[in-house]
Amino acid sequence: MTPTTEHRTGPLATPGPDPLLARHAQALDLFGDRVRQVRADQWEAGTPCTEWTVRDLVNHLVSEQLWVPALVRYGATVEAIGDTFDGDMLGSDPAASWETAVHAAREAFGAPRALDRTVHLSYGDTGADAYCAQMTADLVVHTWDLSRAIGADEQLPADLVALTMREVAPYVARLAESGLFAEPVQPPPGADEQTKLLCLLGRRP
Repeated sequence: MTPTTEHRTGPLATPGPDPLLARHAQALDLFGDRVRQVRADQWEAGTPCTEWTVRDLVNHLVSEQLWVPALVRYGATVEAIGDTFDGDMLGSDPAASWETAVHAAREAFGAPRALDRTVHLSYGDTGADAYCAQMTADLVVHTWDLSRAIGADEQLPADLVALTMREVAPYVARLAESGLFAEPVQPPPGADEQTKLLCLLGRRP
């Protein structure tokens, strides 16, 4: 995959918080806001990810965050991690489980020079900054999925939509081929950027 990140290192790096980490934190907060809005009677409701209920969707995102420390901080391989984060990661308090996973992911990506490391993903070694950008994009798209499923605000921040579009556009065909995303659909005339992004990823906003 060809990542698009805003991370800069070296003598020309800008001072202050890393822009990619800021976008990642923004996406985590956005998804977390939707998790806290899920009512008790909505966990088994369907989502735009047709094979997943609301609980399945949130569980997927919790599991993804739990992978981050192992991959980024400890340099583990997918084979070594195995099925550690398979199954139910939500327990009896999904919102608390989300917060625990988010804390671990934030700390791992935010450690000194963490984005300069190499992580061992299923498709090969890649930069941790690329991995962070991919995780951010995934959070953004699934925030819309969760919002649609529970009747929450579906509007996504324009900066996160732009980052996600830059991130997924180069390899969107492979996403559909993987079976994890539906085939792109034609956006309506005059569609805004969020609608174009969602249609590109097989959603029907």
